[in-house]
Amino acid sequence: MLSPYQSLMAATPVVHRTVQVQDRTTHFWEYGPATAAAGSRAAPGSPATVLAVHGFRGDHHGLESIAAHLVAGHPTGVRVIVPDLPGFGVSDPLPTSDLDGYVHWLEGFRDALGLDRDTVVLGHSFGSIVVSAAVAAGLDTRLLVLVNPIAAPALQGPRAVGTGIAIAYYRLGAWLPRPLGLGLLRNRAIVRAMSIAMLKSRRPSLRRWVHDQHDRYFSAFADRTSVLEAFRTSVTHDVAQFADRISVPTLLVAAEHDDITAVPEQRALAERLADAELVVVPGVGHLVHYETPAAAASAVLRRMQTS
Repeated sequence: MLSPYQSLMAATPVVHRTVQVQDRTTHFWEYGPATAAAGSRAAPGSPATVLAVHGFRGDHHGLESIAAHLVAGHPTGVRVIVPDLPGFGVSDPLPTSDLDGYVHWLEGFRDALGLDRDTVVLGHSFGSIVVSAAVAAGLDTRLLVLVNPIAAPALQGPRAVGTGIAIAYYRLGAWLPRPLGLGLLRNRAIVRAMSIAMLKSRRPSLRRWVHDQHDRYFSAFADRTSVLEAFRTSVTHDVAQFADRISVPTLLVAAEHDDITAVPEQRALAERLADAELVVVPGVGHLVHYETPAAAASAVLRRMQTS
């Protein structure tokens, strides 16, 4: 199914590469101007770089639209690097998919590519937890970008019941015999229900495309163990845990109708961060990366010019 951003994507250079991180293969995609091979330091005058980390159960495809808008909108050139998180897409899984594992992987991935603090670090949804934890642990960057950040605990407040149901679902998927467990975790009706619940746009063509994206890529995980461990990690951590240890400039791109973290919680998170700007995208929910990538990219590009 054609993307609403198909013409922009067609005009965006992209290269698929791999790199070894902790003896495991990470696949990543570079969008934008041609660059040196992975592991070599950027030469003076090289394009600005954004390292983007996708959300739970997705892969690099989820951030392609934001990447293309960043490339098209940057006045002097930018490359956007989007890896498949370990255990998702085609990247090898971690030995244990806990937060420490993801943080160490991100540190190793950045080092393997020869990136430094000039690289903007962006995370969407679960990716916002991973990048925030990494920055709190010492990963330096000139700008941290959190798109649809998980700003509050999923196990507390109004989301607790829904989170409990989801935990039971993933536990059952891991407990059942392998064919039944995988069938449950990759059940198309459940994936579609999730997609419908998060979509806010009423445009039929956009809705069809988003559903198609989830159908294609939401079940591309390595195995049941890694997806269960990753889910536990996603619901037992949030960005607010690390707010007091994040001192770098931070841009939060939140959504007016996000069902996972509401705007008041995003404002509370922004107030706790040392140097934060909050941009709220109207009329959209947790799928900013699909529904309004131009708005997200515009906010990032503007902030990159001043950070």
